[in-house]
Amino acid sequence: MTWGYVLPFFLSNFIANIYGYFMNMKATFRGKGTRAGLIAYLVILCLLILFSTWLQGFLFGRLQGTSLAALGRTVAAMAAGLVQMLVLFPLEKFVLFRKRN
Repeated sequence: MTWGYVLPFFLSNFIANIYGYFMNMKATFRGKGTRAGLIAYLVILCLLILFSTWLQGFLFGRLQGTSLAALGRTVAAMAAGLVQMLVLFPLEKFVLFRKRN
């Protein structure tokens, strides 16, 4: 894993998820965000992107010697996207933008 891969992946993922945060807040969950919630989201997002980057490299490397080698990058990217969705969706729905009575 090199900075030539990590930096573009990190920046594109970060920008896309920041946009997604505000769209989900306004349109999907119709909630209100807080400054503390945004800061927590940014910290979690940074850690999650770094983990996803590592996960992609790990899975791609493990798949290289198998019959799935041709699909290695796709499988790794799908797994990383799934992990991000499994963390970010519940975080936004049940913690950051939950309906308060």
